[in-house]
Amino acid sequence: MRFLGFEIRRVKATTLSGVHDNRGWSTVFDWKPGAWQQNAGIEINEFTVMSQATVFACMTLIASDIGKLRPKLMQKQGEIWVEIESPAFSPLLRKPNQFQTWQKFVEGWVLSKLSRGNTVVAKERDDRSVVRQMHVLDWGRVTPLIANNGSVFYRLGEDQLSKITADIPAAPASEVIHDRGSCLFHPLVGVSPIFACGLAAMQAMKIQQNSAKFFENMSRPSGILTAPAEIKDDVAKRLKDAWETNFSGNNIGKVAVLGDGLKYESMSVNPVDAQLVEQLKLSAEQVCSVFHVPSYMVGAAPPPPYNNVEALHQQYYSQCLQALIESIEASLDEGLGLGKMSDGKTLGIELDLDGLLRMDSATHIEVLSKAVGSAIMAPDEARQKRNLPPVKGGATPYLQQQNYSLEALAKRDAGEDPFGKAQPPAPPATPTTTPEEQDKHFVHEFGFELHANGAPEVLFHA
Repeated sequence: MRFLGFEIRRVKATTLSGVHDNRGWSTVFDWKPGAWQQNAGIEINEFTVMSQATVFACMTLIASDIGKLRPKLMQKQGEIWVEIESPAFSPLLRKPNQFQTWQKFVEGWVLSKLSRGNTVVAKERDDRSVVRQMHVLDWGRVTPLIANNGSVFYRLGEDQLSKITADIPAAPASEVIHDRGSCLFHPLVGVSPIFACGLAAMQAMKIQQNSAKFFENMSRPSGILTAPAEIKDDVAKRLKDAWETNFSGNNIGKVAVLGDGLKYESMSVNPVDAQLVEQLKLSAEQVCSVFHVPSYMVGAAPPPPYNNVEALHQQYYSQCLQALIESIEASLDEGLGLGKMSDGKTLGIELDLDGLLRMDSATHIEVLSKAVGSAIMAPDEARQKRNLPPVKGGATPYLQQQNYSLEALAKRDAGEDPFGKAQPPAPPATPTTTPEEQDKHFVHEFGFELHANGAPEVLFHA
């Protein structure tokens, strides 16, 4: 059968085994949507956890920030990389498939990796075996498989949007891109950050649910009815039903008349005693630490007291975004067959990090100014970064005149006295002449001689 433009080899099911078969590693996922983790007896549902405010904020912040970065097809020329256009790859990077832009495609890629620990992208090829579309698949419909000889396959479930019209029992690994998160238990299975922060997120959700019920109950805690003597079960049930009917929900606040020694006592812990604010703050900080997102960026903490935007962006990039970006670039390079090409060119995918500084114009201009002032960039290169046209004479890097080249400085340092501290040699002594020699010089120079009385006599006219 054919799938996305390539021929599927039929592999006997007995020669394949799933990575979740409990042989040699711990099963973390049940490979079905829904509950996948038990922690302290609390069932953690990954889809429910993603609705928690801090988890949702961290995931969408990371995905949207990486989605800002424009993909660039780069070619290595000498020791540098230069952006180029290619009819085989550039259209695919601009429009990965028929229903997504690059931004939405990358957002889906990152969200799948953060929520499920894995991103599987199916490659659709044309008749020339060139990848023309890419589709992010639902990890819940994908199962990695290993053949007896160690080859990797993937069982893919039906996905009409991705043009998988029927279940694929064994798609070769060469036809998908698999970007994995932290592989704690198996090299083919990544683990989502929710694996570590799921309990904290569920705790925060329970606190908010209880608070919602508390305020729905007009900020009145639940309680118990007590009697001075023993009462029968049927009487207790009748009293309970009558109390809930007449004095709960919209009837809270009505006057209750209790007889026969009945007494109402509050039973719930109030929010102050439970320290709900502190518990919510701790849960949010734990979630942020697992996603490596600075807490202030999702509203879980106040912003730092200093106003160094560049340092804050660098911290966020290095501890949170960089690993995800590098993984996407490497996965695309491998999945699209880039690297050393048959024509001798070396190609690669690079995400344009300038997108992270687009809103911080002051920092962007300051960085470009320093680069131009130190001759790292030509003025036209800096102007291009700001979407400005080139100017006459702007294609050459400039330095001030008093700056010396490294070669000139090296020649200076190679001398015996590179800093010029030694005394210069004395000028040669002026030779002394006799009066007779001076007279002869005078006659030769001016064409006349002196009499004894000092009057000149012209000997010849010049």
